[in-house]
Amino acid sequence: MSILSKLATAQNTQKDVPNQELARELAASNDTKAIQELVQNLCNKDKSIQSDCIKVLYEIGYLDPEQIAGYVQMFIELLNSKNNRLVWGGMIALSTIAGIRAKEIYDSKDRVIQSIDKGSVITIDAGIRTLAGVAQADAAYNADLFPILLSYLQTCRPKSVAQYAESILPAVVESNKAAYVATLEKRKPDLNPAQTRRITKVLKSF
Repeated sequence: MSILSKLATAQNTQKDVPNQELARELAASNDTKAIQELVQNLCNKDKSIQSDCIKVLYEIGYLDPEQIAGYVQMFIELLNSKNNRLVWGGMIALSTIAGIRAKEIYDSKDRVIQSIDKGSVITIDAGIRTLAGVAQADAAYNADLFPILLSYLQTCRPKSVAQYAESILPAVVESNKAAYVATLEKRKPDLNPAQTRRITKVLKSF
């Protein structure tokens, strides 16, 4: 039986529960054939099936990134899609595997950055996590990417500062810590009390 029969679309529901349940099932069983079928159907003519497939794939990525890591190039290609759901879904998938597929993603960093710069809020948030994951994985990547991450932290809207700070934190190393801390201190006047508390918590993690 095709794995598509277990997608939310096939269950005639717009809720994500069937997709999340399927992701847990596949992650637990390490069903490579089913995962391959999901990847193949990212090109399905039915956009609802496309959406369900990328949802299941990145949910698997949250649970066991190794199981979808081999499809890194497909996820990178999705950043060029005209279907915005596939763009931000692809970026979320990349964010889950950034640490274990850092080279491939770094080699396509320009595409990732372009997607961040012109993308939706979800694409931007996942893109920040993706770049941070790549930067965390390798010192040379970190030296190149951290200034870019810092620029997003310096210029983002106030409501995003805490989230970006938390996403970027894993990429903070001794050589860039001072610039990171200085940026957060400079942004503090822009923040409301709840946002300031989150920043304070981040700063206390050092």
